[in-house]
Amino acid sequence: MQDTKGGDGREAAKGGQIIKIEEERLNRHLDRIVRGTVEETLNALLDAEADQLCQARRYERTAGRKDTRAGHYTRKLQTKAGEVKLKVPKLRTLPFETAIIERYRRRESSVKEALIEMYLAGVSVRRVEDITQALWGTRVSPGTVSNLNKKVYERIEKWLAAPIKGPHPYVFLDGIWLKRSWGGEVKNVSVLVAVGVNQAGFRQILGVKEGAKEDKASWTAFLRDLKTRGLTGVRLFVSDKCLGVVESLSGFYPEAAWQRCAVHFYRNVFIKVPKAGVKEVAAMLKAIHAQEDREAAEEKITAVTAKLKRMKLANAAALVEESAHETLSYYAFPSQHWRSLRTNNPLERLMREIRRRTRVVGAFPDGRSAVMLVAARLRHVAATRWGTRRYMNMDRLEETIQAIA
Repeated sequence: MQDTKGGDGREAAKGGQIIKIEEERLNRHLDRIVRGTVEETLNALLDAEADQLCQARRYERTAGRKDTRAGHYTRKLQTKAGEVKLKVPKLRTLPFETAIIERYRRRESSVKEALIEMYLAGVSVRRVEDITQALWGTRVSPGTVSNLNKKVYERIEKWLAAPIKGPHPYVFLDGIWLKRSWGGEVKNVSVLVAVGVNQAGFRQILGVKEGAKEDKASWTAFLRDLKTRGLTGVRLFVSDKCLGVVESLSGFYPEAAWQRCAVHFYRNVFIKVPKAGVKEVAAMLKAIHAQEDREAAEEKITAVTAKLKRMKLANAAALVEESAHETLSYYAFPSQHWRSLRTNNPLERLMREIRRRTRVVGAFPDGRSAVMLVAARLRHVAATRWGTRRYMNMDRLEETIQAIA
């Protein structure tokens, strides 16, 4: 009986070993399938991007074709499924810049940002563990999630407090309203943002700060922080006419000009215009900023004011007559920069992205959390082409300054 038991034990051991071997083979087989699928999908996406740039598929002859293929080069990429080989298309004239590879390069920062969003949105720890396993391939403990959030917060705070190096001739200012919980109630919290263009023509995130509201006290504290951290060489600030922002600017940067965002000004005027007349008034206002110089624009303001009065739009006429000149400061700068300077649109696009990413949170637990998530998103954006692509040719500004001197 003992021999039989021993035999059964050995058979069980053999059976266990067989099952284990089969599991390993199965896992390796599945890994190959997943890796092959990922590789095939990524290469298909690369081909699709190349087709879009060329405005035609490979070997396709069309009148709208912009470029042709010139083969491809192979590069390896580490993914969650393992190492895959990409066949990156080469084009004969156009540069091929793909967001696919950039996305994987920024995977680490994206994961950290995702963890912050999950934490602030109140996602359960178990769910966070599941998501981190999908993103990293490793299930992290609740303590690890908490510690990682603390480290990310520390890095963001260090980034926000870093010295501002070099002059920034152009600075865009704006604020965004988010909701936060306060004593069981949901109230608004303002997050102020500053974006600058340095002397080399690149955009940079200069500052992100909580404001109790967009008033003079909040803007004063924000500008003081920018000044303390080294913001210098500002020749023009661009912003909406927020409460207190103009007064605060004159206190810290009296030598800098201020440009009121033309688009925000249009909206202020539209409030005083019947809905049926908005389209016509919009065309009139845009004509002001289509003039060849400031003198002509001032003359156009006079003409528009007179026409608004004839249209019985006295309130709109008064606003244009009183404040339209605040939208003309950009005329003192190179004409090549006018389109970027007359509105706050470059910063508005960032604000829309922030709203998109913070909408899922609902109400933040406190103002600091709101600032951290906004700053995390802006820090991520700054590392993309937004911050690494030259935005303006600042040689034009130097030429203008020398001509005036």
